[in-house]
Amino acid sequence: MAKPVELTNGQVFKSKKAAEQHFREMLARYNDGDHISDYQDHSDLSALLERFDLLVSDGPSKIGAGIERFERRLNRGDGWSSPGFWVIRVDNTPTDFSYVQAVAGRPKSDAEEFSVACHNAVSRDLLAMKQRQFDHFAGPDGLIACDITGNLVGYTEAQLSHAHPPFGVIVKEFRKLKGWDGEVPPGILTASADAQISTHFADDAVAREFLDFHHGLAVLRIIGKDRPPISTSSVPIVRRPLRFR
Repeated sequence: MAKPVELTNGQVFKSKKAAEQHFREMLARYNDGDHISDYQDHSDLSALLERFDLLVSDGPSKIGAGIERFERRLNRGDGWSSPGFWVIRVDNTPTDFSYVQAVAGRPKSDAEEFSVACHNAVSRDLLAMKQRQFDHFAGPDGLIACDITGNLVGYTEAQLSHAHPPFGVIVKEFRKLKGWDGEVPPGILTASADAQISTHFADDAVAREFLDFHHGLAVLRIIGKDRPPISTSSVPIVRRPLRFR
């Protein structure tokens, strides 16, 4: 039976899924750069941020000196962007927070944070390889064949996928190589901070070490985002393998 999500402003959702949908729809009602102007929306976000500080945050309080307002802003990373809620405090300091994580009510695990840092270490190279494939092999219409279905897809409908080994396996093997399969030593990952959208390796040398390790193992392919679900129990189809080396 689904467990309800109760916020301190009296708002109650019958499940985490319902709460997440509520805030997803709220986000969609605003444009990037908009202040969250509706009183009830502000109240719900304030209570959600209290939940984040209580159950999720392992760093500085997101509420800090107090809440002035909320805004919708566009979060950006290497090759991606997504809208999200930001809080601006009474001392005019801004920071982002994840409404999905706040609803879930749990911090990311050590393994999740480490995997995010690993992906950030290679994201630029992955983006460059995807662009390179389209530059070299796309037809005059800008389309390229999905490696699973053979259907032609454009750049925005395609993604660069790890055929083998899966990205999670590469991450686990790197941790084992470093002797971190038990836990990651303090100081390896960036600490939680204001406006830090994602976790990275604190030391660029470690990031480079993972990048080299990843590039020596990864076999990738271009697939369409609407392709059938990929079975993890069968040998992956790789008609056009992509390698860094």
